[in-house]
Amino acid sequence: MARVLVVEDNPNLALGLCGNLEFEGHQAEIARDGSAGLIRARTGAYDLIVLDLMLPGLDGFRVLEVLRGEGLTVPVLVLTARGDEADKVRGLRGGADDYVTKPFALRELLARVAALLRRARAAAGEPPEPEPGFRFGEVGVNSATRVVTRAGRDVPLRPKEYDLLLALLRREGRVVGRAELLREVWGYHESVLSRTLDTHIGELRRKLEADPGEPRHILTVRKAGYRLAMNPEPAANDQATAPSLRSG
Repeated sequence: MARVLVVEDNPNLALGLCGNLEFEGHQAEIARDGSAGLIRARTGAYDLIVLDLMLPGLDGFRVLEVLRGEGLTVPVLVLTARGDEADKVRGLRGGADDYVTKPFALRELLARVAALLRRARAAAGEPPEPEPGFRFGEVGVNSATRVVTRAGRDVPLRPKEYDLLLALLRREGRVVGRAELLREVWGYHESVLSRTLDTHIGELRRKLEADPGEPRHILTVRKAGYRLAMNPEPAANDQATAPSLRSG
């Protein structure tokens, strides 16, 4: 598990990043401005810093300059709305290890975080961390490689199918409403193309359930939403029936 500091003044983005980093198995903390980020970076033993450039108070360029000037070598992933090449060059020359421009694809950012952490561990001579994974029934999900298997065979999922599966896994069996899933996975309200969610749920069941018509894991909770049952009760036809003993 890595400790990650997210220095970001947008509260929704910061919380979303932390939630996804924690789901990947990391410990994530938030600093809301440059000054707070600098203090935390100096005093906390972080394995990675995700640093926005457009921050109140000290901007990200200044935070990065001070950290590197003080000899801190923690990997820094710069995250910013600035797409200008000069800003990218300035950030990288200032000591950033990688650069992602907003708006960004979450999968790309998480992949870059994983790559920076692997690189840092290798440079320090440390063994690689085991890849995080989840399992329910015959299904295995490796969140580091985004590989999903069923009964040992790879199951190709489309990007939104995978994101939807992760959103359900993240709740650890709790019910999640339709509107919340639509906002998290697609970024819009339930009133817009809500059948999209039903279609993707149906595809996940078709690909991952033994009997899509009688799902045991990806469940509909009437008038509430959906939930993922990690360890459901055995179906009636799965339960062993004790043989009858007849006296002869």
